[in-house]
Amino acid sequence: MQENPIIKSFQERLKSNKPILFDGGFGSQLFARGIELANSALANELHPAAVIDIHSDYISAGAEAIGTNTFVASPLHLEMAGQDASDAQRLIRLAVQHAKAAVERNEKEVYIAGSVGPSPGAIEADSGDTTFGIPNVDAREAHKLVIHTLAEAGVDFLCLETMFSAKEATLAVDVARETGIPVAVNLTYKWTKERRTGDVIYRTDWGNSPADLLDILINNEFSGNGSLLDAVSIIGVNCGAESRRDEHTGMPYAIAGIEQINTALAETGVNGKWMMAYPNAGMPKLDENHNTVYTQTPAEMASHVPALIEAGAYLIGGCCGTTPKHIKAFREAIVAHQA
Repeated sequence: MQENPIIKSFQERLKSNKPILFDGGFGSQLFARGIELANSALANELHPAAVIDIHSDYISAGAEAIGTNTFVASPLHLEMAGQDASDAQRLIRLAVQHAKAAVERNEKEVYIAGSVGPSPGAIEADSGDTTFGIPNVDAREAHKLVIHTLAEAGVDFLCLETMFSAKEATLAVDVARETGIPVAVNLTYKWTKERRTGDVIYRTDWGNSPADLLDILINNEFSGNGSLLDAVSIIGVNCGAESRRDEHTGMPYAIAGIEQINTALAETGVNGKWMMAYPNAGMPKLDENHNTVYTQTPAEMASHVPALIEAGAYLIGGCCGTTPKHIKAFREAIVAHQA
């Protein structure tokens, strides 16, 4: 199989101010094809044609970067799904091969992001012990296997995504910097309000704000080897799981999240970081057949793209519920905004 036909390395591409269009939801596209598995990474082996087709559809829609189907490919996730943890490396390598096959099929310059998801539960650093949390050493070893396998298989950058724990994200960055390839760190936030000031602060399920992420990266308790910020090229927000606040889901959530990341970077005096945003397609709801549907249409989400760019987003895409039609609409909105 030929290598990814990229003229510029991803690091070189980051020198351009032109926004990068990322892809959309992957698991929801598997569901749309009637593929429901205990672990979506199993599709790399069981449904390879569908995996390639999903990647290809996003590339055809205009995506300049696509994420591998490895969000839950770690040994910890496979064990949780009753699968053999030793299959992780093979499934990850297959995932990268499928992404490369989709790039070849479309004969376009497309970057491949190695998707790295969170551990299935709190880690020791957040829970305070190993009774309720996954031991830090186990989380590190799982991330090491996923991250190094992705890098060795030839991804262009690493995309840590849907992170609930800034500490776990920092631990993963500590591992990722060993690869020498660019790293993106994306946390998923929810709406909270500060009682004293009334300010709306985005925080993860573990209580981490964008400012907390920067502080934890800088102080780096996991290796004792200085700040980890230099190892991070991109900081962003993805997913979003609000169930009652429409104004903090989908694109409005992404815009507010980018604004808060921008503020945190400025207040910390950090320069030279790009920002990334790829939210869900609005609020998930159940239809009359008890299937999950999302509320924001391609046109509605695309109408917010100019504001998202103005807020500072550089890599723009979608998460759960977004489709190739959403990504095509985003591409059109980006092109119109740059005209």
